[in-house]
Amino acid sequence: MGFLSSLFDRWRGGGATSDPRLLPEAQLSGPMPWVIAIMISLTVVAAASGLALRNAARTASADLEGGVTVQIVTAAPTERLRQADAVLAALKTAPEVAEVRQVAQEELNTLVEPWLGTRPGDDVEALPIPALIDVRLKGPATAEKLARLRAIVRPVAPSARVDAQAGWLAPVFAAIGTLQWLAGGLIALLAMATISAVLLASRNALGNHREAIEIVHMLGGTDRQIARVFQRSMAFDAAAGGLAGLLLGGITIATLANQFAALGSGMVSGAVLHWQDWLMIAAIPLAGVALAVVTARVTVLAALRRML
Repeated sequence: MGFLSSLFDRWRGGGATSDPRLLPEAQLSGPMPWVIAIMISLTVVAAASGLALRNAARTASADLEGGVTVQIVTAAPTERLRQADAVLAALKTAPEVAEVRQVAQEELNTLVEPWLGTRPGDDVEALPIPALIDVRLKGPATAEKLARLRAIVRPVAPSARVDAQAGWLAPVFAAIGTLQWLAGGLIALLAMATISAVLLASRNALGNHREAIEIVHMLGGTDRQIARVFQRSMAFDAAAGGLAGLLLGGITIATLANQFAALGSGMVSGAVLHWQDWLMIAAIPLAGVALAVVTARVTVLAALRRML
């Protein structure tokens, strides 16, 4: 009864707002801050992954938007070089073309070396490797522009293939889009899990202090005053858990970033987080605190209406 006696003294002496704590246990004593920390850290990692994937897709799409590759596919090396020179000369006069260059044989040798197992002394030029011509258009590589380029290339190089570079990565872009939706779904599930945890914790606290709440009501306390007690307690727990979760999530992001940076892939290099992304990530704990406080308030008010 010591807690009830001190509660009566505080309520009679200073009113409901002098020391509004109804929960006698200390902050951070229960599992709630740690549950919220886990939820926030997972949300931070999921949000950072989704934002990094979005940035990688945008960077790759911008780089390949006006890119076109012409492949001269023929087995005879002499004929292949002749057709490549003819295509190069024809494309330089095309109005849609901003820049055109033939990929050097050394670059092609470097590209195929890991797949063919060739060595520096091998005669790679004798292999039927297509001659590649890199074309940059003045705008996006639309279907109409590709058709006009094919009409220019076909008379001088019947075996040539004209393809938009963005088309090669279409399956990759589709996979990135799917991963972004999965990241968003994971964030939604984590938000629902946080709401459920706060709801259960609030109901448990109400059940543990039902007698004290009834006495406070008899002393003139309102439902809103009692709800503010639980809101304040939940806000402290959620803030502590949010900061811990943000720190843990930041460490995880930095570790993953270092691991992927070591790959040296061109597309992976575009998966970086800008300052706007970091602002969104930093706002996640604030959103978690707001979600926990609102959930606690709604849960307590609804329970109090049914209780009395």
